[in-house]
Amino acid sequence: MSVTAAEAEMLRTSFHELRKNMAPASVAFYEALFARAPGLRKMFRDDIAGQGMRFMTTLGAILTGIEHSGPEEARIATLAEGHRLMGVKPEHFAPMGEALIATLQDGLGDAFTPELKAAWEKAYAEISAGIIAAGRIA
Repeated sequence: MSVTAAEAEMLRTSFHELRKNMAPASVAFYEALFARAPGLRKMFRDDIAGQGMRFMTTLGAILTGIEHSGPEEARIATLAEGHRLMGVKPEHFAPMGEALIATLQDGLGDAFTPELKAAWEKAYAEISAGIIAAGRIA
């Protein structure tokens, strides 16, 4: 279920567009996440704007070469360890994915086509599965 080169290009292009409003998009992501899963709020510091920027920066870095060999293994391993130490569970990834899709939809508007949505869902599934496996998150 690897992301194709065409899908990867769509992901990078759409992410580049979202980055034009990165600060508000990164806050919107966490607002959407906490609306879906309020219990996750306690896992994060008060600096949601800073956390959001780190999330968006990391996501952009992962997208750089996603179609070649999947998400970068070293980066995924680091993310996995951090998520494991925070107490993240596999079930936490679903609301996070929903929040990401909602943020992209809001940020990209009509440019967020069903095809683009499917590419993002596929990429997120690949990335989150990698984090869960690498971190032995249970």
